[in-house]
Amino acid sequence: MLRTLWQFGRPHTLIGSTLSVLALYALAARGYAPDAALVGWSLLAALACNVYITGLNQWADVAVDRVNKPWLPIPAGRLSRRNAGVVIVVCLLVALGTSAWLSWPFFGLIALIAAIGTAYSLPPLHLKRHHGLAAGAIALVRGLLINVGFYLHFLHELGAPPVLATAIWPLVGFVAAFSLGIAWFKDIPDTAGDAQYHFGTLAVRWGRGHAFRAGVWVVSLAYAGVIAAAWAGSLPNPRWFMVSHAALWGLFLTMAFRLDVGDDRAVKRFYMLFWGLFFVEYGVYVWGFWM
Repeated sequence: MLRTLWQFGRPHTLIGSTLSVLALYALAARGYAPDAALVGWSLLAALACNVYITGLNQWADVAVDRVNKPWLPIPAGRLSRRNAGVVIVVCLLVALGTSAWLSWPFFGLIALIAAIGTAYSLPPLHLKRHHGLAAGAIALVRGLLINVGFYLHFLHELGAPPVLATAIWPLVGFVAAFSLGIAWFKDIPDTAGDAQYHFGTLAVRWGRGHAFRAGVWVVSLAYAGVIAAAWAGSLPNPRWFMVSHAALWGLFLTMAFRLDVGDDRAVKRFYMLFWGLFFVEYGVYVWGFWM
């Protein structure tokens, strides 16, 4: 059962959210005594909200997932839609309750993220059906709301002035651009089901190749943006940021140029490796401030 729930939460998104929260705490808490309780409760709210959003998406899209992702817990029959609904509601309550207990501004942040996740998966907005709105929602949440929101949340709880450091903005821009890549790459192997159920993803509307090239360009801009910010002196240890991001950019382009976009298995492997680069970014970014 625990394995089923882990898969229901989409492990790569849970890992990404965990690393995001830990990295943002490390950036905000420099010069302050560690506060494990603050990190723990904030992480619980973030992960519960993560499961609510990913779970709701699966609960709403069972029919299309039977075509695109039949191994997921609901279409595979390992988790009933009713029980999935219970998990979703409990996670939402945990996220909202924990965030309200920490602070009302943090509650507002988590509630806003949950509301966007709801609009992504459910009518009347159902943002997932429109490739521009879907990609924009993912970029808004992962790029702006998580990075700025959690950074300010940690500053508030630590008693620090609620001032955004200049050096946080390259991370915001990077993750927002990277999130557009996530939005476009994830839909490439799902064109059969998305087309059947009239989801207007970029891969369905403009073709797999176009969606992939768009993702490659925007992710390249993400790496180039951090390199430019380091070169301009907006980041500490500029040599670290320039060399590390140039190396990771080269790795990404190597992966991209070797990919056969028509091979679903290859695209799925590429997508998970791409998430690996997302994980690495937070470690690389924080290390540049602490080294």
